[in-house]
Amino acid sequence: MSLHLHNSLTRRLEPFAPLDPGCPTMYLCGPTVYNYVHIGNARGPVVFDVLARLLRRRHGDLRFARNITDVDDKINAAAREAGVPIARITDRYAAAYREEMAALGVSAYDVEPEATAHIPEIIAMIERLVASGHAYAAEGHVLFSVASFGDYGKLSRRDPEEMLAGARVEVAPYKRDPGDFVLWKPSTPDLPGWDSPWGRGRPGWHIECSAMAAAHLGETIDIHAGGVDLQFPHHENEIAQSESAHGKPFARFWLHNGMLEFGGAKMSKSVGNIEKVHDLLQRHPAEALRLALLSAHYRQPLDWTPRLIEQSVSTLDRLYGTLRDLADVEATPVIPAAVEAALDDDLNTPAALAAIARIAGEARKATEPAERARLKGELLGAGAALGLLQQDPAQWFARGASGDDDARIQALVDERTAAKQARDFARADAIRAQLAGDGIVLEDTPQGVRWTRKAPA
Repeated sequence: MSLHLHNSLTRRLEPFAPLDPGCPTMYLCGPTVYNYVHIGNARGPVVFDVLARLLRRRHGDLRFARNITDVDDKINAAAREAGVPIARITDRYAAAYREEMAALGVSAYDVEPEATAHIPEIIAMIERLVASGHAYAAEGHVLFSVASFGDYGKLSRRDPEEMLAGARVEVAPYKRDPGDFVLWKPSTPDLPGWDSPWGRGRPGWHIECSAMAAAHLGETIDIHAGGVDLQFPHHENEIAQSESAHGKPFARFWLHNGMLEFGGAKMSKSVGNIEKVHDLLQRHPAEALRLALLSAHYRQPLDWTPRLIEQSVSTLDRLYGTLRDLADVEATPVIPAAVEAALDDDLNTPAALAAIARIAGEARKATEPAERARLKGELLGAGAALGLLQQDPAQWFARGASGDDDARIQALVDERTAAKQARDFARADAIRAQLAGDGIVLEDTPQGVRWTRKAPA
C-alpha cells in the first residue's frame, strides 16, 4: 500500500504523491513565542515528525518548514508586563521551544522562518492583493475582502452565517464587511513597526504564514499541517490570501491533528488547564512524553492524564528491557512491513505501536540466534520510524538514578533470586515489597529478573 493521508480539504483518504517526486514540501504552523508552550502544542510537531521521517525515507529528500511567529499582540503584552524589550521575550521562548522539541525527538526542520525576517515578502504579497482588488486600505489598516474570494470557507465548510457571527461583535468601522480580516495594521511608537505603503505598522497573523510558505516552499505546496483549532480562521484565511495572490492552489493536502484534552476539556492557555512541556520534561522522560503523544491516532482527541504518562514509561521499560536482553545480539535495523503499512494508513501510530509490542513479545520468547537478530533489527527499525528506542537501554534505565542506587537495587534483586532458589519465599516476598516501596517493579523473565523504576506521580 502506498501512503494515504486524510485530506481535510476533501474530507477523504487520498493517495499521496508529491509534485516533485524527489522532494516533497511541507509546512507546519509553529508557535507564537510569548511563553512556554503546553503539551498540546507539541502534538503536531511530534506527529508530523513521524510523517517527515517517512517522506524522507520514501523520496530521499523533503523541504519542511515550521515558522516562528515573533510579532504578535500577545508578545507585546508579555513584554510590557515583564518590563523588558520585545526581543527579550521572543528570543527566550523561541530558544526554549527549539530545545523542548529537540528533547521530544523532533528532527531539525529544513527551514524555520521567522515573521520579522520576512516583512518585505509580506508587504509585497499585500501589495499584490490590493492591486488585484482582493484587499483594500482603510485608516492605516489593510484588510482582505472576503467577498472577493468565492471559495472562502471551502476548508472549514462552515456556514457563512456561523463564520460571521463572531466577526459581527464590535465590527471595526473601517471594514467593508464584518468578515474581512487584517493583513496590516498601524503601530504606535511603543510597538514594533515597519515602514510600508500604508504607513508604519506590522503584519496580521494570517498573512505571515502565506508569505513565508511561498518564500521557502513555492506558491503551491504539497502538505500544510497544523492543529484542528487552526482550521478556522487561520488556515481558511491562508487559503484565501495565497490563492488570491497567486491564482493557483495553495496546499494540495491539509492535515489537522486533534486536540489534547485535560480533565475533559480542550487544553488551552485561555482556560488555564495546561501542562507546559518545560515542566513535564523536568518530571518525566522525554521519550515517554513522545510515546504518549503518539498513542492515539493523530486526528482524534487525546486525553492527557498522569496515567497515560505512567503507561508510556512502563511500555518503554518493557521495550528497552527486551533490547537489554538482546544486548549480545548483532542486528541491522529494518522497518517491519506491519509498521510501514500502519504508517501508510494515514499515520496510524496506534497500529504501529501494537506491531512493535508484538515484535518485542516474540523477541522475548525467541531462542534461535538468527530469529533473535531478526527481531531485534525489526524492533530497532520500527522504533526509528516513530522516533523511539534509539538510546542505549542502560541510559534509559539509569534516568534519575546514581550508580550506587542501581548497585543497591541489583543486590536486593540478586538476594531475592537466591531466596527463591532456597525456597525462602517469605524473604523473597519481603524483598519484593521493599523494592515496591522504593518504586521498583520486578518482572520475572526467561532471561532473569528485570527491574524498572515506576514513573513519578
